[in-house]
Amino acid sequence: MVVPINKQTEEKSNHQHLTVGPDEKVSRGQSILLGLQHVLAMDVYVVPFIIAMLISLQAGQSTALIQSTFIAAGIATIIQTYFCMKLPVAQGPSFIPIGAIVGIYAASGGGINGWSTVLGASLIAAILVIILGFTGIFHKLIKSFVPPIVGGTIIFVVGLSLMPVALNDNIYNAVGATVTQNVYLALISGTMLILCVMLGSLFQNNGRIFRIASVIISLIVGCMAASFMGVLDLSAVAEAKWFSLPQIPFIDFSFSFNPSAIITMIIIYVVLMAETTGTWFAVSNVIDKPLTDQNINRGVIGEGIGCLVASLLGTTPVTGYSTNAGIISITGVASRIVFIVAGVWFVLFGFSSKLSALISSIPSAVIGGVFVIICGVIAISGMKVMKNERIGEKEMYVIAVPMILTLALTFIPDDFLYALPTTLQYLFNSPVATAAIVAIILNKLLPSVK
Repeated sequence: MVVPINKQTEEKSNHQHLTVGPDEKVSRGQSILLGLQHVLAMDVYVVPFIIAMLISLQAGQSTALIQSTFIAAGIATIIQTYFCMKLPVAQGPSFIPIGAIVGIYAASGGGINGWSTVLGASLIAAILVIILGFTGIFHKLIKSFVPPIVGGTIIFVVGLSLMPVALNDNIYNAVGATVTQNVYLALISGTMLILCVMLGSLFQNNGRIFRIASVIISLIVGCMAASFMGVLDLSAVAEAKWFSLPQIPFIDFSFSFNPSAIITMIIIYVVLMAETTGTWFAVSNVIDKPLTDQNINRGVIGEGIGCLVASLLGTTPVTGYSTNAGIISITGVASRIVFIVAGVWFVLFGFSSKLSALISSIPSAVIGGVFVIICGVIAISGMKVMKNERIGEKEMYVIAVPMILTLALTFIPDDFLYALPTTLQYLFNSPVATAAIVAIILNKLLPSVK
């Protein structure tokens, strides 16, 4: 989440050294390259793949779901970046609704009826989010409950919560290679990322390309290493078609409305909004541009419209990705044009099974090596927000308890989690949202000690 920023954090800080600001233009060639590296670093295909596996979709249905997710992410990114929030924010499918989606699907009998109920509930919840944005209530809540100490904590836990995912899921437990190979691949891609950023910083103008293209260079080098090790599998790319149509509403799927499913999805969307606000804060801090009331209200509207589009395309909710804030910090490029181009890339991938397969063929460990550094950069951004704040006894607990809770929920045993009431399961499935709520409550309840 991001922080309403006081005078100290509003001032231009020396440590922020963007090479391209949010409203600055970049050349067409650079925007194509930079937009692509945002797409490559986002793992957009993972959520639909997991859902397809959990509800046992057939191969064709799985492909269609992944295609629709790419297209929805692209359209939502363009809507949020160009029309609504007007900040460099990329949208992608969230992991938070997975449990609820599987539950609604099963409770509704599975098959076409189950998926129709999921989409109907998502549709109604998205409309309610849009209404929330138009009322202007959300920004008032943010201003009242999220001062810099809370906002900085939330940004920090965003990065902290993603680190175990990057290490465990993307590196240690990644399939298709041994643990040793995965560690080596992660070290290669991560080292290449740092090397490129350092070259860009040392040589500045002459080395600028190394910094701004550091992510894509790292992924290419990592894939070359994977190929050398014999763990880069491109067979799915060769078999995939260049062009294929996505799902069509009311032909390939429909909508049905179940009150229980709708209430469940509304709860999920509340958690989504808590988490995506953290992403907005992270982006705001990285680009050194305070969030205005208009930004927040428009952001809520954009989030709702993006989720509405996702439902109409037959896929799951999309939300802001904090990964991209880390990429902005690493590359120094925050141009909205780059994110608009990233949205176009998403749509192109959605219409091409071959391009989608190419992205999904990048070894998880290669992405993990880049991703874990990005997580660290995001966490440090939160520390920067808090560095000018007085850290007294109260503030120590406001920061420490959410940190502990984030790690506790990241490693919570499934047996314990699924024994809890359903509402708590939804909340605890998002360590960031839970930590944010706890930080806000502690900041309001604990007495200030002078």
